[in-house]
Amino acid sequence: MPAQKKKLNRACLVVFSGGQDSTTCLHWALNTFTSVEGVFFDYGQRHKSEVLAAQAIAWRVKIPLRLFRLDFFRELKGNALTDSSIAISSETGPMGLPNTFVPGRNLVFLTHAAAYAYTKGIHDIVTGLCQTDYSGYPDCRIDTLKALQKSLHLGLGWPERHGVLRLIAPLMFKTKAESVRLAQKWGAMDSLALSHTCYEGSVPPCGKCPACLLRAKGFSEAGMADPLLTRLG
Repeated sequence: MPAQKKKLNRACLVVFSGGQDSTTCLHWALNTFTSVEGVFFDYGQRHKSEVLAAQAIAWRVKIPLRLFRLDFFRELKGNALTDSSIAISSETGPMGLPNTFVPGRNLVFLTHAAAYAYTKGIHDIVTGLCQTDYSGYPDCRIDTLKALQKSLHLGLGWPERHGVLRLIAPLMFKTKAESVRLAQKWGAMDSLALSHTCYEGSVPPCGKCPACLLRAKGFSEAGMADPLLTRLG
């Protein structure tokens, strides 16, 4: 039996939504770092299912989870994730993006996470961003992540001798099927049973929105049952 990989003897912060990708990345972090914390952003999303899932998973794996409110997105609206009067659709709008795109959301999340990490002396920030199986959001791409990492490192003024800021996206180039297999490898399946992906906030999930369809596609192509659906019967 191969020896277990030695963990990095430092802390990391996981940007944690309670969804499929961030839950998988949380377990990657638990397998990689000796200390893990999570941060959840309440940005005015149209339902509370995400925060309930995040809290349940954080409690299960015994990590501290800090919650922050971002009222700007509540006021911004104009997208289906913060404005319940807009029906969720996968069709692209005038800017070539679906109406579930929240402008600047991931940029703001990671900027706030970096500021919080700075106060804790944490240099590694883990995010579930992925540009392989995604909805075309420009803030999920590797070029965006690299540019933001450089800007945050410079803007926060960390001396090089204290280490560099790292924005880590373990799933960046993985398909949903590959991420499901990695979730199994990293021991995330029981946590995924508590996770939430549905854009509608439905429990059980609606099974029709773009997020539900993408999740179902990943488990189907990986040849595995979704533990969330198994748990809910």
